[in-house]
Amino acid sequence: MNKIHSLALIMVITVVTMLLRFLPFAVFGGKRKTPSFITYLSNVLPYAIIGMLVIYCLRNVDIFSGSHGLPELLACIGVAVLHIWKKNTLLSIAAGTVFYMILIQFVF
Repeated sequence: MNKIHSLALIMVITVVTMLLRFLPFAVFGGKRKTPSFITYLSNVLPYAIIGMLVIYCLRNVDIFSGSHGLPELLACIGVAVLHIWKKNTLLSIAAGTVFYMILIQFVF
């Protein structure tokens, strides 16, 4: 029963994710013109989401104890520099995560 439940859950998540991804193309695809607010949101939301993720990840950093937030600061700087240099979001995030883990496991 547990395997069937897990499989059903994965299938539902897959269908909902695909629906959410393909729905805008189905609704605004073809000959209909995309509304201006949708175009605006498509330009603004990625930056807003990344900003919210950065705030979420750094919300519990305590600069008055432990390593004083130095690993987090160094990792953020590393991600920013790598992204400016290579212009590859996935590379920047992956390398920043690895760099942060190395800092907290072996340096601090």
